[in-house]
Amino acid sequence: MMRHGGQSMSAVHEARPGAVEQAGAAQPLPVGHWFEDMPLRRAHLLAAFALFMAFVIESWEQLALVYVSGDLGTAFGIGEGRIGWALSAVALGMIPGCLVWGPVSDRIGRRGVCLWSLAAYGVFALASGLSPSFTVLMVTRFLSGLALAGIYTVTFPYFLELLPSRLRGRAAVYLSIGWPVGVLLAVGATQLLGGLGWHVVALASGLAGVWVIAIRAWVPESPYWLAERGRHAEAAAVLRRLGADVPEGTVFASGGDDSGGQRRSGRTTDLFRGRLLRLTLLMLVVNFSFNWGYWGLQTWLPTLLQDKGLSMSASLGFVALSAVCMIPGYVSASLLTGRFGRRKVFLPYVALAALSGVAFAYADTLTEMYVANFALSFFCLGAWGVWNTWNGEFYPTSLRATGYAWATAAQLGATSLAPSVVGYLLGRATGYSSTILFIMAFLAVALLCAMPLPETEGKDLE
Repeated sequence: MMRHGGQSMSAVHEARPGAVEQAGAAQPLPVGHWFEDMPLRRAHLLAAFALFMAFVIESWEQLALVYVSGDLGTAFGIGEGRIGWALSAVALGMIPGCLVWGPVSDRIGRRGVCLWSLAAYGVFALASGLSPSFTVLMVTRFLSGLALAGIYTVTFPYFLELLPSRLRGRAAVYLSIGWPVGVLLAVGATQLLGGLGWHVVALASGLAGVWVIAIRAWVPESPYWLAERGRHAEAAAVLRRLGADVPEGTVFASGGDDSGGQRRSGRTTDLFRGRLLRLTLLMLVVNFSFNWGYWGLQTWLPTLLQDKGLSMSASLGFVALSAVCMIPGYVSASLLTGRFGRRKVFLPYVALAALSGVAFAYADTLTEMYVANFALSFFCLGAWGVWNTWNGEFYPTSLRATGYAWATAAQLGATSLAPSVVGYLLGRATGYSSTILFIMAFLAVALLCAMPLPETEGKDLE
C-alpha cells in the first residue's frame, strides 16, 4: 500500500482519524488493518450465505443438463458429440463473459456486477428451457453463460474482501462447498423432474434469478474497492456494518493518488507486465490444467460408469456419493490451510487426487472403484477450495477481479473443451483406463505449475 507524498507541512503534522504517526507524518492505514482483529458477526454470515447460494447456482447450471443429457439427445435427435457442445454452451458463453465482467467489476464495483449478472442469467435460463430447436438451445445457453459469468467471476474475490483476515482462508474454502451442494441438487432434480423432460430441469434453473434479492439485501459493497475508488466514507460505513470501530472521517491508504483520486482499475494489460507477468502465466496454466483434470472426468463419469456395467440410476447414485465425499475434503482443507498455508495444502492434495485417479482407472472391482473415486473427490475438491482462495489473493484490489476473470476464463476454456475431447476419445473407443489417465495427466501439469506461486496465508489483501 502506498501514500502520502506532497503534503503541506500543516497537513503532515495534523492528526487524522484512521492514521498513525510515522517519521513525523500522518500515515493513513490500509483497509486491511481494520480486518485484522475484526470479530465474525451476523453481517458476515448473511453475506456468506448469500454468496454461498450463488456458488450453488453456478454449480447447478453447469451440471443440471449433464444428468438429463440422454433425454436432451432424444428430444433433438443428436449424438454424443453435439450433446457435448450443448453441455459446453454455458461455459463457452462464460469465457467472453468473464473477460468482460471482471474489468467491469474493478471499475463499477463487486455488488452491481453480482446483481445485474444474476438477474440477466435468470431471464436467459428460462428462455433456454423453452427452446424449440437445438440451435435456439445453444444460443440461449450461450447467453445464460455470458450473463452468469459476472457473479461466477466475482463471488470469491468479493467474499475475500469482506472477511476478517485471520478467517479469510478457512471461510473462503467453506464457500466452495456450494459446488457439491449444487451437484447434489442437480442429481436430485434429475430424479424428481427428469421424467418430465430436460426442459423442466432447465426451467427450474431460471428460478435462481430471484436470489438477486438476497444478495442485494445482505451483501455490502467491498470496502477495499470503495477505498480504492476514493469513497472513504462509504468504505468506513461498510467496515462498521462488519464490526470494525472506524472513526468518522477516516481516510484509508489505497491505490488512489495523493489527492484522494482514483487509480484506473481493471487494465488487463497490467496482468502481463513486470512482476505480474510470470504470476499470471503460471496461474492461467494451473487453472486450465486443474479444471481439465476435474471436469473432463466429471462430465462423462455417468457414461464411464455405465461402460463398467452400472445402470444409469446406479451411476447417478455413485455421482451423488462422490459429491458427499467432496464436503469432508473441503472441511479438511479449510482446517489445514489456516495452519500450514495455501501451498503446503494445495500441492499434496493435487498429487493425491492424481494418484486416486490412476487407481480409479485401473480398478477391477466395484469396491475399488468406489474407494478410488471417493478419494479422488476428497482430494480434488479439497484442493479446489484452497485454490479458489489462493487464486483470489494474488492481485491488488485494482486488478483482483480482472485477474480472477482471466483465471476463470482459463478454467472455462477447459470446461468447454474437455467434454468434447473426452467424448471424442470415448467415441473412438480409446478405452476406459487410457481415457482417465489422459485426464489425470492434466492434474500433474497443474501440480508442477503451482509450485513456484507465492504463499499468501496470513498476508493482508493489497
